[in-house]
Amino acid sequence: VTAPLITTGVVDLPSVGKSQQRPPAVIEVIVGIDERLRIRVDGAAEPVAVPLAQLAARVRSSQSAAGGTAAADVPVVISADRNVRYENVVRVMDTLQRAGFRRVGLSVKQAG
Repeated sequence: VTAPLITTGVVDLPSVGKSQQRPPAVIEVIVGIDERLRIRVDGAAEPVAVPLAQLAARVRSSQSAAGGTAAADVPVVISADRNVRYENVVRVMDTLQRAGFRRVGLSVKQAG
């Protein structure tokens, strides 16, 4: 599991020490405190709501749009408020990994 650092707007992320530099293109899956899922492609202003059943297909199409020839190498980052139940984050990660996504990580904010 990788943990690239990305900037988020309204999600109160847990914090850790220094992380790797942010990749050039990222697909962010946001798990809201209300347990709703949203996708933001490469820092777009407004994330788009998506049900869990359609998550893998939407992420795959977003990877193709964001990554050109190396679409499978565009990382998927899961951002979840620290108050979201752990099982909801694991469910999203499991859904993506079962669909064959190789680069799935968790977003955290940098400590200090």
